[in-house]
Amino acid sequence: MTDRSATGQRASPARGDVSTQSRRRSSTRSRHGGRTPYERTGTVAGLTNVRTRIVGERDGVAADAVIGVVRVWRTAARAVLGAWTQVSAVVTGLGWTVAALTLAAFVLGYRFGLREVVVVGFAGALLVAVAAVALIGRPGLVIRMELPKHRVAVGEPAGVSVVAENPGRIPSVATTVEIPVGVGLVDVALPSIAPQHDVTREVPVPTVRRGVLDVGPVTGVRADPVGLVRREFIWTAREQVIVHPRTIAIPSTSTGLVRDLEGQATRDLSPSDIAFHAIREYQPGDDPRTIHWKSTAKTGAFMVRQFEDTRRSHLVVALGLGRSEFADDDEFELAVSAAASLGTRAIRDGREVTVVVSERTPEFARRAVYAVHALPTVTPTRLLDDFATVGLADSCLPIAEVARITGADSAGVSVAFLVVGSTVGLPALRLAATRFPLGVEVVAVICEAEGTPGFVRVPGLTVITIGYLDDLRHALHRSAAA
Repeated sequence: MTDRSATGQRASPARGDVSTQSRRRSSTRSRHGGRTPYERTGTVAGLTNVRTRIVGERDGVAADAVIGVVRVWRTAARAVLGAWTQVSAVVTGLGWTVAALTLAAFVLGYRFGLREVVVVGFAGALLVAVAAVALIGRPGLVIRMELPKHRVAVGEPAGVSVVAENPGRIPSVATTVEIPVGVGLVDVALPSIAPQHDVTREVPVPTVRRGVLDVGPVTGVRADPVGLVRREFIWTAREQVIVHPRTIAIPSTSTGLVRDLEGQATRDLSPSDIAFHAIREYQPGDDPRTIHWKSTAKTGAFMVRQFEDTRRSHLVVALGLGRSEFADDDEFELAVSAAASLGTRAIRDGREVTVVVSERTPEFARRAVYAVHALPTVTPTRLLDDFATVGLADSCLPIAEVARITGADSAGVSVAFLVVGSTVGLPALRLAATRFPLGVEVVAVICEAEGTPGFVRVPGLTVITIGYLDDLRHALHRSAAA
């Protein structure tokens, strides 16, 4: 009895031990989200993905079967969509028409017993088969495009070279490649090329107008004789040809309007500078360091030195883009060339220069944009690159507003060139000249294509009229001499 009772006591734990174990299990469940670490689950609480949206938290063979079917369906759908994309990319409009007529001929011919219509269906099927065979393979050529010049001026010859090489062991068949040049498309015929040989073809690039032209990529076309399918091969990348505006070389001596340490002194008097002007009597407020003691000893009164003010040149070239300020496109192209010539000459001379054009107002803006766009003047090439992209706009500030903004934003301006068209009158130019600070030499360059050159000086303004770009050089020589 004693042994059995002892054994029973050891087999059945005490009440206090049972409660302790229950508390341990509950604490373990609380740490693991209400489950013991040995319990398995197929879902995670709060998870939202494709599986939970389809079968929720269900687990088992049925749920896995549903998910498997969905995966197979999605894979098949992606494959069908990819195949459809490839087919639609090569089939032309004529090809879709022939395919539809072929299908309709088979259906109607067998449905109503019309042999002639069935024959039409077989003829269409034959055309489709021939077209499919024509797409097989890829031309065994290596084609590259060489662009000798990325930047040219208006009127200069430019072109690209298309080099086709046959690295194979058999002669290539004659083919045709296409090269987009600007808004046009050039077809280049390549003859049959012997193995390990190459052929070069030159393609001209039009440079009649300035701008940025996209050249390439070189694409080859493989198509069937009827034109049901068309497959393109791209061999090269796209390049750009920047056509700069035509400029002329303006000698440094033609910038005699500029007053700086290398040029002429101004008529503004200053108590301290380099260019000596005269000696006058001392007045209250003068700097005692400017007293000329030898003259003071001779006259018995304090005498001070007086100088002519010299300035470091800061040129401003302002070009308006308003369509109403130019009679036609030829005038605007002449104005762009004149502004570019002035800006590049100043950059090459090492002068401080600011080149601005009027900012465009968006078509649906509520109010006009009162701002100017400054072109980069780091190098002449950077400036000409931006001049190649400027164009006329209907909603732009007039030249007087451009002058007002430029005069307020640019400090220390010595000379300002306002390049305008022939429709801008003298009152508007005089108003623009008054928008600059006092002492600024304002020169208005009126561009009138094939017009008579002219030179007029009015108070506070110099007006130069040019009909050709070469007239600008002569007008600046004349202005410097005056």
